[in-house]
Amino acid sequence: MLTLSQTADLLSPHLIEPHVEEPADEGRRQAAVALLLREPEAQDAEGVELLVIKRAENPRDHWSGHMALPGGRWEPGDASLAATAVRETHEEVGVEVPLDCVLGRLPRLSPRNPLLPPIDITPFVALAPAVAVVRPNKEVAAHFWIPVEELRTTGPSAVFALEVLGEYRDWPAYPYREHLIWGLTERILSNFLSLFSTKEP
Repeated sequence: MLTLSQTADLLSPHLIEPHVEEPADEGRRQAAVALLLREPEAQDAEGVELLVIKRAENPRDHWSGHMALPGGRWEPGDASLAATAVRETHEEVGVEVPLDCVLGRLPRLSPRNPLLPPIDITPFVALAPAVAVVRPNKEVAAHFWIPVEELRTTGPSAVFALEVLGEYRDWPAYPYREHLIWGLTERILSNFLSLFSTKEP
């Protein structure tokens, strides 16, 4: 299995520089999320782990109760979208990630569900500090450090069904325990995991 350092070496050449941002489209909000990686704590764990959260139930949150990545909307005080990802990660799960631990970013995505607000989301890949203690705030119902290898093995092999505008639609989903990771987070994970198809060191 790859170590955290080997994973960083593998991913870095395939990521977009974190300071290179796509121009914001007028009328669309900007947000950022973090794919936070760490070395596993357990001796028998399956390699590098990724932090995934379950959002708390909130009728005002379009992603209420979803499995997601730490992150949120850009604010005027944020110097960059990478800074947004770092700030939101600290606010939501209590982990401080130095900006120099952000390896790079993936391409920007937007929701495909017409009921969701017009927002563009930029995912950033970052390394967790050596001692990363998760202290979730009220926006987070649960958190999971999921082995990247497990996500690669299962793939989006499940289906999430949802009624949209009177019709049921299916979305591919990553199964994890009793949860399904679908929607934007599934798309981000699939983009991220595709980088591992390159030859491992």
